[in-house]
Amino acid sequence: MIDYKVLIADLLAKQVDTLTFDEILGLVEYPKNPAMGDYAFPCFKLAKTLRKAPVKIAEDIAAALPKADEIESVSAISGFVNFKVSTAHLAKSVMTDILKEGAQYGKSTLGAGKKVVVEYSSVNIAKPFHMGHIRSTMIGESLHRIYKALGYDTVAVNHLGDYGTQFGKLIVAYKKWGSREAIEAAPIPELLKLYVRFHEEAEADLSLNDEARSWFTKLENGDEEALALWNLFREMSLVSFNRVYGKLGVTFDSYAGESFYSDKMPAILDELRSKNIVEKSEGAEIVNLEAYGMPPALITKKDGSTLYMTRDLAAAKYRQDTYHFDKNIYVVGSAQKLHFQQWIKIVELMGYNWAKDCVHVDFGMVSLEEGALSTRRGNVIFLEDVLDKATEKTLEIINEKNPDIADKDTVARQVGIGAVVFQELFTSRQKDYSFSWDKTLSFEGETGPYVQYTHARSCSVLRKANIEAFEDIDFSLLGDDASKTLILSLGKFNEVIVLAHKNYEPHHIARYAVEIAQNFNRFYHDNAILVEDAALKMARLALVKSTQTVLKSALELVCLEAPEKM
Repeated sequence: MIDYKVLIADLLAKQVDTLTFDEILGLVEYPKNPAMGDYAFPCFKLAKTLRKAPVKIAEDIAAALPKADEIESVSAISGFVNFKVSTAHLAKSVMTDILKEGAQYGKSTLGAGKKVVVEYSSVNIAKPFHMGHIRSTMIGESLHRIYKALGYDTVAVNHLGDYGTQFGKLIVAYKKWGSREAIEAAPIPELLKLYVRFHEEAEADLSLNDEARSWFTKLENGDEEALALWNLFREMSLVSFNRVYGKLGVTFDSYAGESFYSDKMPAILDELRSKNIVEKSEGAEIVNLEAYGMPPALITKKDGSTLYMTRDLAAAKYRQDTYHFDKNIYVVGSAQKLHFQQWIKIVELMGYNWAKDCVHVDFGMVSLEEGALSTRRGNVIFLEDVLDKATEKTLEIINEKNPDIADKDTVARQVGIGAVVFQELFTSRQKDYSFSWDKTLSFEGETGPYVQYTHARSCSVLRKANIEAFEDIDFSLLGDDASKTLILSLGKFNEVIVLAHKNYEPHHIARYAVEIAQNFNRFYHDNAILVEDAALKMARLALVKSTQTVLKSALELVCLEAPEKM
């Protein structure tokens, strides 16, 4: 496919000698008003060196540019040099590649030979997989897919919270009030109930806390009964968690959690001490980070026990030793920003140059509309309840609007769960957002169902046409504005994927999917597709097929399925 930005930058470089080719390329943009052109070059940066007004510079450049078959017209408007590309050249360049490459279109080998570790979700064993976990889970899964699409060798890690004093409390609660049958029947609700009861009982009986500490010590020392109960809690929790992950289409390569690093922390502590990085403070061990504008980082408590900081250092060292990563990404909420700044600085102080390759991808909070969900267990809203409710609501809509659709339970699941995920990923990760049922399940506007419906519409057209091969396409027949706008959007797919990976922002792809859907629906509205004219029908069907291909791939990158019927 022709890279029109590169083509235009090459033409401009012959007229603009005060900027490098890369600088020119970086300035080429898409006009906010498409009527101005398909691409634009702003001349304001040249005003100082050329000592001319940007309007005059633009006029001079536009007049001097040589003709090119790929460029239909060049004009100077308000200090910009605007380019309109030839529709026939554009359509042939973009659509030929899409039709040839299929699902591989937009993907590349940018990251070939590079290893990327992505840590996300990281739920706590024996605790609810609640609505708040959707952000880390889905941002992480989408980034995992985006990096794979660009050729990176990716490793998806679920750093389970499966260690700590809460397990001593759970063991005590289980032995006093629990049963294996109840936990196996409903792992998380039952464990949550036991955990809550422990705290209620401990308010009246303080000796329970001593008993819990004693059981956790036994667990740390490898006591057979303590380990058996810990494994029961962990295994039953994972059964529940994996059911939710299955509904979301989320997979992991590693479930190595906090417990996995227990035997690796002594070496980290020895290294910190031998390199004189830690110091004593009121019996505890800290790393003084005052010189770097941060408070001290606690490494061990007064009793010598370790903390998250110690485990994260051990985990990072293990990942580098095991995977030799080029990038180590942590998808964790904004509340942990200081924690990540501290331990990455400590890794740097330890002398490891891979500290610069550790990245904290932070995100804001998600909240629910008051009263939006009635199913509550304890004081939390289970993510699975939200997914099931979305599926139920979608099935109601299907029964109302298209009750005869085949396999409507599957479609309801694809659309309902996809709607929840899409609303999550459509929002910039650093922003807080409020989950809205009405917005989420709407088949209009900037929603998952709207994009999925557009994909299903393109599949419907292709089924009716029953065309097996797209051959002898006359691309010049796609000269109307709606067709050209759609083709321009389709041509940006790889550019958007690269931008999403660069900024760790899946919302670039979610918004791109909406853009494609909007442009396709305009094309669909403006142009009859199954017309008598065979050449015109073939050209328009080829554009429908190109759109369907890109929409399906874009939806996959933001973790949505693409139903063929809705």
